[in-house]
Amino acid sequence: MNSVLGSHDIAPGFVNPPHESQQVFRGVLEAFAHPGRIVTVADTLVAPTGLCRATAAFLLTLADRDTPLWLAPEFDHPEIHDFVRFHTGAPIVGGRAEAVFALLAHDQALLFDDFAIGTDAYPDRSATLVIEVPVLGAGPGRTWRGPGIDGHANVAVAGLDNGFWLDWAANNGLFPCGVDVVFAAGSQLLALPRGIIVEA
Repeated sequence: MNSVLGSHDIAPGFVNPPHESQQVFRGVLEAFAHPGRIVTVADTLVAPTGLCRATAAFLLTLADRDTPLWLAPEFDHPEIHDFVRFHTGAPIVGGRAEAVFALLAHDQALLFDDFAIGTDAYPDRSATLVIEVPVLGAGPGRTWRGPGIDGHANVAVAGLDNGFWLDWAANNGLFPCGVDVVFAAGSQLLALPRGIIVEA
């Protein structure tokens, strides 16, 4: 194992993997079932340098050998590569089109381009983008409407410019195809499924 992985220490991840991964899985399900609802992961998790706890928890819970992962340049460094490979076995791929999961920064251009969006016959064959943002529940609020929301929800995600929301409107227009998004900040996650309409 040492001949394959780097010489640096690998972040240990969960303290109690079976228990904590189940908690995170339930939290992710809750986030997707109720878009706009912030869920919190255990703050005992130790993430590698460059990843927030929520992102690390998501990857530890949902990534595996069958879920290729694409990393934006901000996250494409040995500590994260080794953390993902050691704990999940997920292959890290160089092409966006190959990815089941992708990890991006909130201020990166062309967030949605080239990722798998599924097909009319198989809309589930699409990517989920995990986007790290500065904070959830603060910043400019927007109105979310759609499945899982009773009427509407006012949701604030810091660090996203208007261009992101224009791109999201185009992605939403592809429904039932399109990518899904999970925002991550600190120990918190917030899901934005492709079927949600976001208004200023």
